[in-house]
Amino acid sequence: MKVPKIRHVATRWLAVLGAAAIVAVGTLVITTMTGPSASAAPTAGCGKSPTLRNGTYNIQSSGQNRSFILRIPDGYSNTRAYRLIFAYHWRGGTMNDVSSGGSSGTAWSYYGMQQQSNNSAILVAPQGIGNGWANSGGQDITFTDDMIRMIENDLCVDTTQLFAMGFSYGGGMSYAIACSRATVFRGVVAYSGAQLSGCSGGTQPIAYFGIHGISDNVLNISSGRALRDTFVRNNGCAAQNPREPAQGSGTHITTLYSCRAGYPVQWAAFDGGHGPGPVDGCSGCEDGVRTWTKAEAWRFISQFDSTQPTSPPPSTPPPSTPPRASRT
Repeated sequence: MKVPKIRHVATRWLAVLGAAAIVAVGTLVITTMTGPSASAAPTAGCGKSPTLRNGTYNIQSSGQNRSFILRIPDGYSNTRAYRLIFAYHWRGGTMNDVSSGGSSGTAWSYYGMQQQSNNSAILVAPQGIGNGWANSGGQDITFTDDMIRMIENDLCVDTTQLFAMGFSYGGGMSYAIACSRATVFRGVVAYSGAQLSGCSGGTQPIAYFGIHGISDNVLNISSGRALRDTFVRNNGCAAQNPREPAQGSGTHITTLYSCRAGYPVQWAAFDGGHGPGPVDGCSGCEDGVRTWTKAEAWRFISQFDSTQPTSPPPSTPPPSTPPRASRT
């Protein structure tokens, strides 16, 4: 698969640094949607004294040395099942950029999920090969499978509460996960994404939230709309043309589609370019402290309880033996 060339300037972004409801300038109320319940299966790590700690880990995956940064909630309890959130960096970015929050610090760590989750989620920042997510031969999906098995074997995870999110190339990787692991992950959030990491499968429903700037000159908003529309179809949503803000308005508009119960699709278009942390009323601003995206992403993730709609098993289940890891 030929991947479009994306040029990213490191200092440009923060990490280096019914009927559908339509809401402008960040005022949004989301109703919790659930489908037929299926009890969350306890992972092997529940009730176990964990050996994993906060820090960087190296594992062998698809014959390669791969790395990720893990953050375990303060006050972690092995009797509580936690959400598990994977946050993928952009082209040229790193796992350290995502975990540190760049110039915005912890307010933007893991795209703001460290702050927003308030110690209710286990957070993971994976490192892409060559600082990207080409996912050649599905190797980045396999890497994700390997991380899941390793973490679930040692920590107490709610198996119905796995999420992926990422910006630009990381948004493309999150979309690839939505396509191929729709029965493993509960939902994904794609910031300014495009189909860059493939889409193996892509026919099953999964909760989806796309965020994109109307003036994006790196990955045009049409690419983000195309990702969204995959899951508008898969999730049985009523077709519509969502409103988007006018150029120069300094606002964003969030649309909630009317979809099959348990499989929401959400779309937020904003007046701005290629970035994950826009600020309403501040043209061209990128600020992980002030951005509205982190609160909306967390509202999307946290709307789900510990049940999930009935689904068939994954078409390609990961192997059961967790990989060996070394901490650095």
